[in-house]
Amino acid sequence: MRGLFIAFEGPDGSGKSSVAEMCFRRLSGMGIPALKVREPGGTPFGERVREILLSHSSELEPWAELFLFMAARAQLCRKVIAPALERGETVLCDRFLWSSAAYQGAGLELGVENVLEVGRHATGGLEPDLYVVLDVPPDIGFRRRSEYLDRIEARDVGFFERVREAYRTLAETHADRARRVDGSPPLDEVFAKVWREVEDVLRRRQRA
Repeated sequence: MRGLFIAFEGPDGSGKSSVAEMCFRRLSGMGIPALKVREPGGTPFGERVREILLSHSSELEPWAELFLFMAARAQLCRKVIAPALERGETVLCDRFLWSSAAYQGAGLELGVENVLEVGRHATGGLEPDLYVVLDVPPDIGFRRRSEYLDRIEARDVGFFERVREAYRTLAETHADRARRVDGSPPLDEVFAKVWREVEDVLRRRQRA
């Protein structure tokens, strides 16, 4: 049986990386074969692209930024995610296509639908069974971030307001496969809510 594919999305400071790691540990503890990957990254090529994208020394035009994300994503999908799903593993992805839709499509105003169309080619049509969208206001996200901000984290509040609104719209539009969770409470509370959603998808997969 094909494995389950779950993507964790949300603005910087939403807690998505921590929640993804907690879900990975819970699945592994249950004896469920699982793989956790991140975007951009997850492959040697993707990690090199990540360095370029996050470095303050990179002066990238918006479309150049988008296509670098898509190149790393294409490599990750074909070399790592798709094979793992074929082996029946549950794949947890820290960011996926909706990150580009929110950050480059809305944040950089390239157009959400434009980004999703490009993304369909980059991913080869691969789509998560569940999108977990952690929602936090920009001010909370700002307070949670580390002292050092990468090139994208350093953008202004208007950028992150557009990012948040795009995530909310995507989750509402694709309610059949997306769950928006308030990321403002303490991490344990957020994880408990997310895990209930993951368990629900696992149960439905087992009954199928």
